[in-house]
Amino acid sequence: MNTDSIQQKYRLGMPVALLAMLLLAAAGCSRGSGQANQTPPPQVGIITVKTQALAMTNEFPGRIDPVRIGQVNARVDGVVLHRDFEQGAVVNAGQVLYQIDPAPYQATLDSTKASLLQAQQLADRYKPLVGINAVSKQTYATAVATAAQDKAAEEIAQINLGYCTVTAPITGRIGPALVTEGALVSQSAATPMAVVQQLDPIYFDFTESSAEAVKLQQDLKSGQLTNASSDETSVALTLPDGSTYPYPGKLLFSDITVNPASGMITLRAQFPNPDGWLLPGMFVVGKLAQAVSPQAILVPQPGVTMNADGSASVILVMPGNKLAVQPVQIGDAIGSDWIITSGLKPGDQVMVDGFQRAFPGMTVVPVPATAAQPDATNPVSTNGN
Repeated sequence: MNTDSIQQKYRLGMPVALLAMLLLAAAGCSRGSGQANQTPPPQVGIITVKTQALAMTNEFPGRIDPVRIGQVNARVDGVVLHRDFEQGAVVNAGQVLYQIDPAPYQATLDSTKASLLQAQQLADRYKPLVGINAVSKQTYATAVATAAQDKAAEEIAQINLGYCTVTAPITGRIGPALVTEGALVSQSAATPMAVVQQLDPIYFDFTESSAEAVKLQQDLKSGQLTNASSDETSVALTLPDGSTYPYPGKLLFSDITVNPASGMITLRAQFPNPDGWLLPGMFVVGKLAQAVSPQAILVPQPGVTMNADGSASVILVMPGNKLAVQPVQIGDAIGSDWIITSGLKPGDQVMVDGFQRAFPGMTVVPVPATAAQPDATNPVSTNGN
């Protein structure tokens, strides 16, 4: 082989060898780069499912009603002379409200007193005479009966005279005056003059569906729920402005009759009302704990996804720390938690934070929810992974 052939082979061989070395170096760099770009599993916040006794609180809209209503009506005929109360004020039982002209009733009382005096004197005079047969027994008996009748007439006249002074039948807040000075009131028409309502304590009347009441009884019988204690059956009120009424009330009774038109049962609670905040006719919302769920499961609302089809689901951390979707049934909301009625068991680990970093099928590092890095949002659905 001559020198030219050797030089030609050298010129052709050098680029091939160099290319091979470059490819090997590139492959090595690629493998090193892949290893360097591998990221650790994301960290997610989880809660461990546990059961707890939970008072089942329901909300019931209703209205405020007075404990007692005192209707003030005319009990004699006459003309109103003057009014003796301030409208809208608190009045005490027996306090004078109106004065009806007493003159004719005073005259009647004086007349009956005179008749009684005359009849009683006659009976007293006949009494010793009947013993010596100077007066017949029949005459004496008639005199005694007349005196008794006059005594009864005097008492009636005295009562009617008393009715001229119109007083409050109960202690409470009085409404507007329904008659004015100079008005003619009538006993036969029972002319309304005022209304007094007792407002402390006061009633809260509300209704519950008969179907809900039956289900409650069935759950109590099956053992899913237990009867609430006396402390847990207290009632709380939410006022029309959204604030909470500061005084708790107590449930008095549940009606035994279902309204056939609405299918509802009436319940009544009683509240103290020392400040007069609760007024008759006011619309409020009551919260009542009727039973206790001894094995309730709660999951924070951010951990429960409401899917487009109306179902609910959570993401569980499975063995190997892999995430998986778990359908659940939810009940009522308790504060910031959902009651889970089925689909979870004690010990399950539910993901409640980290939805922007992880999705079902991924391997994660679960940590208690308070230690996880918080997310800004929670996904609407897990159906699409």
